[in-house]
Amino acid sequence: MDRSHAADVELARRCAAGDEQAWHRFVLEYRPVLYRAADALDRTGGARELADSLYADLYGIKEGAGERRSLFRYFQGRSSLATWLRAVLAQRYVDRLRAQRRLEPLPEETDAPVDRGAGRPSDPPDPDRPRYLALVCQALSCAVAALCDRDRLRLGCYYVQELTLAETGRVLKEHEATVSRQLARTRHAIRDEVERQLRHDDLTDDQIAACFASVTGDPGPIDLNQLFVERKAPAPERSV
Repeated sequence: MDRSHAADVELARRCAAGDEQAWHRFVLEYRPVLYRAADALDRTGGARELADSLYADLYGIKEGAGERRSLFRYFQGRSSLATWLRAVLAQRYVDRLRAQRRLEPLPEETDAPVDRGAGRPSDPPDPDRPRYLALVCQALSCAVAALCDRDRLRLGCYYVQELTLAETGRVLKEHEATVSRQLARTRHAIRDEVERQLRHDDLTDDQIAACFASVTGDPGPIDLNQLFVERKAPAPERSV
């Protein structure tokens, strides 16, 4: 560890331990750092959601009865905390771009003849896709309906009304870091419940994977507004 970064290491250690005062300081000092780094990666603001979601991994999600694992455990102080955070965010951004490129549809087939040495027409659409979409939509609706009101409200604020973490926190009177990790916890719970319901419908592992793949790039009829219409979140109070 570089001694000049000892204060950063201590802050990371306290945050990993769940120290609320340390988290308050971290969000206050490093949120601008993450947002500037996100805007440098994507001038349209598309990387800011990645910056927000990073809080949950930094705090750590407790898996079952296991110990909470914070991303901060990888910070060893060989660079400043700001430099390390920018590197983590950049890697997440690159990973997302790679995943999006893998999901990009093939070019549409044209009437021009295809050179057998150059390629072949794309495969026809999966005939099971409408069924998979319907099953996921039904399972997702049930999973969201089973959430407590507070979890539904938090999801509605962030994903339907597209409020920021700070605005969602003001609605629920929660810290931004708390909002981020609670959203991550709820997303895990929803996915587990959706998978459980798909297994209850006698789908195999391959079919379940196909269901999730069907909604990854194009959710089709899945409408978040419809899922949350019964629990519409109030508008956040804004300072004047």
